[in-house]
Amino acid sequence: MRDPDELEPNYEPIGDEALDLLRPLVEWIQNYHRHEVVGLERVPKEGGVLLALNHSLATYDAMLLGKELIDYGRPPSALGDNLIFKTPGLRRFASKVGIVPASPDHGEELLRRGRLVVVAPGGMREALRPSDERYHLRWDRRKGFVRLALRAQKPIQLAACPDADRLYHVYENNLTKRLYKQFRMPVPLIRGWGLSLIPRPVRLVHLISEPIEMDPLDEENFDEQVEDVHAQIVERMTELMAEARRI
Repeated sequence: MRDPDELEPNYEPIGDEALDLLRPLVEWIQNYHRHEVVGLERVPKEGGVLLALNHSLATYDAMLLGKELIDYGRPPSALGDNLIFKTPGLRRFASKVGIVPASPDHGEELLRRGRLVVVAPGGMREALRPSDERYHLRWDRRKGFVRLALRAQKPIQLAACPDADRLYHVYENNLTKRLYKQFRMPVPLIRGWGLSLIPRPVRLVHLISEPIEMDPLDEENFDEQVEDVHAQIVERMTELMAEARRI
């Protein structure tokens, strides 16, 4: 029997009601962090695009970027962690703000509809990394987004916000690793401003790359093609993270 609370994926942009509700909070956070987007004009005004971000622990840096994309005229959709859709209080909210469960089928459908699709390839594994690994990507085994772009024949863009890793100090500890490995529960040991959990008032800058077009799909050598494109993407994102830190 189907779960009565199960939701069909919402492929539509964020609704006006949800946008009106979120905008005051997002603008307050934006001012708190003196947030800026560099390279917004590089985002194509139309057509399917896969926009890949680094994943911070706070995660709301992605909301700040989303607000700027909406104001630019490209309201994004996002592929979200399945944990969101297993949490009753979050899944309906996620559906209203343009988040759909991360899967190749959902991603392809959004790109086919000409949507700007946001994904954080590093996922929660990247978000939970300790602060002595800040600014480092954990995309080494995360190649699904590259497969998606190649299958859909849509470009990948990158958006780097490295200083989101400075909002909290994340401590290395075995409990966090164990709980996430066994139960997929994100339980970090963190410290924000002073000894509190308030995020530090760090200036946040998103730097957006140029679109990276996909070569024609090579079905016979698809795995090798994925490896090559993935290596190119990771190298470019690493460069972009370093560039953004200098702004």
